[in-house]
Amino acid sequence: MRFLKIIFFFIAFQLSAQQGGMWIPSLLEGMNETEMQSLGSKLTAKDIYDVNNSSLKDAIGHFNGGCTSEVISPKGLILTNHHCGFGQIQSHSSLENDYLKDGFWAMSLDEELPNEGLYVEFIVSIHDITGKVLEGVNDAMTETSKQSQISRNSNGILKDWTREAWQDAKVKSFFKGNQYFLFVTERFEDIRLVGAPPTSIGKFGSDTDNWVFPRHTGDFSLFRIYADANNRPAKFSKDNKPYKPKHFLPVSLDGIEEGDFTMVFGFPGTTDEYLPAVAIEHITQEYNPTNIAIREAALKVIDAKMKTSDDVRIKYASKQARIANAWKKWIGENLGIKKSNAVAKRREFEATFTKALKEKGMEDTYGNILPEFDRLYKDFSAINIKRRNFIEVFFVTNELMNMTIRAYQMELAISKNPDDFKKAKEVLENRLKGTHKNYDVEVDKGVFEAVMPFYNKNVDASIYNTSAFTNLDSALKLLEGKPSEVIKKLNKDAAYKYAKPMIEEYYNEINSEYQEKNEPITALQTTYMTALMKVLPEERYFPDANSTLRVTYGQVRGYSPRDAVYYNPVSYLDGVIEKYVPGDYEFDVPQKLIDLYDAKDYGQYADTNGKVPVCFLGTNHTTGGNSGSPAIDAEGNLTGLNFDRVWEGTMSDMNYDPEICRNIMVDIRYVLFIVDKYAGAKHLIDEMTLVHPKK
Repeated sequence: MRFLKIIFFFIAFQLSAQQGGMWIPSLLEGMNETEMQSLGSKLTAKDIYDVNNSSLKDAIGHFNGGCTSEVISPKGLILTNHHCGFGQIQSHSSLENDYLKDGFWAMSLDEELPNEGLYVEFIVSIHDITGKVLEGVNDAMTETSKQSQISRNSNGILKDWTREAWQDAKVKSFFKGNQYFLFVTERFEDIRLVGAPPTSIGKFGSDTDNWVFPRHTGDFSLFRIYADANNRPAKFSKDNKPYKPKHFLPVSLDGIEEGDFTMVFGFPGTTDEYLPAVAIEHITQEYNPTNIAIREAALKVIDAKMKTSDDVRIKYASKQARIANAWKKWIGENLGIKKSNAVAKRREFEATFTKALKEKGMEDTYGNILPEFDRLYKDFSAINIKRRNFIEVFFVTNELMNMTIRAYQMELAISKNPDDFKKAKEVLENRLKGTHKNYDVEVDKGVFEAVMPFYNKNVDASIYNTSAFTNLDSALKLLEGKPSEVIKKLNKDAAYKYAKPMIEEYYNEINSEYQEKNEPITALQTTYMTALMKVLPEERYFPDANSTLRVTYGQVRGYSPRDAVYYNPVSYLDGVIEKYVPGDYEFDVPQKLIDLYDAKDYGQYADTNGKVPVCFLGTNHTTGGNSGSPAIDAEGNLTGLNFDRVWEGTMSDMNYDPEICRNIMVDIRYVLFIVDKYAGAKHLIDEMTLVHPKK
């Protein structure tokens, strides 16, 4: 098997193609550095990534594996999104201390709240190990054999890689398996909650405004990293001290204006920029619509219950947000693909690829790729949809079904090895306790009745009346006794009996068929990526997001989502007041914020027009995982906090279009205004280094 040597970093570029891309920070010298500077950046590649000296990358942390955070003080203070810290804020909330409703501000280090299981991970260094990973891999191997060889090679490299005792390392694949990098990391596990605005600020606009501009959401929260006496990662201890970072971001008070350079530095999760047209068509026209319908049905039930009960609101706040986020994102993704005519344009690109194959005499090698994609997706689409519908019903939306599937996993584990009973039982007990901490039987029953018809016409809600799983105490009693006794009790439970045939079908038939039909698509995608870069080397290629540290750069820009409509790139506090609806769970506004607005008590955080900026737009190419990423100016200062994209632009996961795709960022001055003037937590402002780069 001949693997392509990656040379795209040195390919000549055109300024007309300067937007888009998620670039590896250790490989910015050359094309990317020049391109950033053409957009207004004054940073060098070494300012951004340097192994031997402090650089911007040392301030960027992977927040709990799903978001990004940045260090903004010499005392380990970190900033991320409100929605990224939402689970922690919720876990500390109760009817007596409703931090979701009222916000939370630690006025001293002693008041900062620890969070079990929360971590922040930094990248120490990045290394290209492609040659070593692909040793012994050749064309004669089956796909399974190739992956086994790659895994053996990767594990061997990790075992032998020199690093400090407190550091870890991981290998990640790029360009669909054409390139591999090793990341040395440091993970800090004593992370404490420092501050969070009330939901009426941190989640202002809620579902209505989600993925839509103009946004007026103060989507931020503050945490602090603690380390041991040697400033190294450590589990929670009262003896730990605030972390002293290698680098922290200065905070700009000068704000932004249209045309300013912006760099978003973070950990984007997943993109698929090189899918064939048939795949995009399947996703947007077949796959997304069914999942949208399931989540919409669940949200109708949850939203209605949350509006009538504070107890339900607190319990379901985080779950509702998770379900709603992807639901609306998929809708916008479909709209953007249609608006940009992405499928037709991708077919045009494929025609160019096919023509180039003929011109370069490569038809025998790669000419089968696109027809094979058509054949494979025709066979794959039905099982892909069915599998995902199961996941939506059993894993995502309905908690009773989720508990039964976790119980089935335990039964499966102990049936294979009875000696695993104690461990499997403990895992399930912890799952049940976690679920019941924020569980309401009536809400879940309503969700069950709403979503199950999308998967199975046999909707038996009577199982809620007799199942032991709907109560924590009775659920835990199911697990008492010998393994054989537990399995017997499980199989007599009404909910378990109802769900088990569907779960068995999923594990024994649906998932196995999915894996069988997805494997050749994955392998073909790797070959297609190789072919693209060989056959069309003049095109611009960047690796898909895979939760590794990336740089994406652009400018502050407004946009026109439809005819005769243009959105200015900045929104203001005036818009918050304009949207204010007293008592509304999405658009209520705290009285203190209204008072500050009426008095125009903005401190040093107003724009030159005398107004407080709230959010702004950029052309940065972002996705999930970039939530909480810093927006960095031309000189390396913090100007904002990435948290969203415009609705039509969510298609950027498959098709970045600079005319449509925009990321949305909280203006850092709004963050400072809320911390200082609203919360009165000026001691946090005093920790930061405030700068005036434009003056």
